[in-house]
Amino acid sequence: MSPSTPWWRPAYHTDRRPILLARNKIKRLVRNWFHEQDFVEVDTACLQISPGNETHLHAFRTELIGTDLGIGDYYLHTSPEFACKKLLAAGERNIFTFAPVFRNRERGSLHHPEFTMLEWYRADEPFKRVMADCIEILRIAAKTTGLETIQWRGRTCNPLAEPENLSVCEAFLRHAGINLQTTFDATTTDRDALYRAATAIGIACAEDDTWSDIFSRVLTAKVEPQLGMDHPVLLTDYPACEAALAQRKPDNERLAERFELYVCGVELANGFGELTNPAEQRARFRAAMDDKERIYNERYPIDEDFLAALETMPPASGCALGFDRVVMLATGAQRIDQVIWTPLPQ
Repeated sequence: MSPSTPWWRPAYHTDRRPILLARNKIKRLVRNWFHEQDFVEVDTACLQISPGNETHLHAFRTELIGTDLGIGDYYLHTSPEFACKKLLAAGERNIFTFAPVFRNRERGSLHHPEFTMLEWYRADEPFKRVMADCIEILRIAAKTTGLETIQWRGRTCNPLAEPENLSVCEAFLRHAGINLQTTFDATTTDRDALYRAATAIGIACAEDDTWSDIFSRVLTAKVEPQLGMDHPVLLTDYPACEAALAQRKPDNERLAERFELYVCGVELANGFGELTNPAEQRARFRAAMDDKERIYNERYPIDEDFLAALETMPPASGCALGFDRVVMLATGAQRIDQVIWTPLPQ
């Protein structure tokens, strides 16, 4: 049926129901796996002072009317990250949540304005531990549906195969022919060098694009579509300037402890060795909001309570996984609307 068919039409629901029941089973088994790992499940509030401070994420804003009829701006969160880290600061150790999250300006086969984020954190655990968690969750989903080969838009991947760890610089060189590491160091970037390299391979760039803008254009057009063919790929070692909430690698200040998981060219998860320095985090937030204002003429407030919590938050690693996307690939669905019980009308 057409994506515009109302989801509540009985014939359409009958077609989707096996996928939705598979979603429930995957969720139950993943939840059980976390409990077996001695995690505590938490529920985080959706309404927040700040929705998050990433340049290219757009939030839904609302008004909170107090008993004195005073009005304050609040937002539906784009991620439960701030709340989860406050819980770590409060004393929780290993936590996970299936959180409804909200992102404006996003709708398509892989995007829905409201979706489910599976997010988890391990206190005092190495960064690579959550990378291993990510692969295990993917395997749980694949084994639940019995799908030995994931297929999406002509691409195929064996979800049970050993993942490849691929650095961002290696990926740019392999898939875009760009020697990215010559265009940045620990504190500066060479925007013009990356601009020349990107335009040379046919990437359209605006004259006012920053290094980060060009990086994103190349990543989206040339690199991401090639990741996760035959086997899952863990894209690692991001330039530090492309990891606003991650700490720098102890042995290489140019890079950050950040990874993303890809299957069939689809990004499924984004993980960090978490930044706990409030001063550096504030500076990164301000820079991101300056970019948002430059590009979109809007900015979001900084959650001062979150920055205060970072002062007592323990070292931790964490990951945010798009649960609906994992279900979509594991069930063979082609659109994210097919795996959401009550999707918004098109």
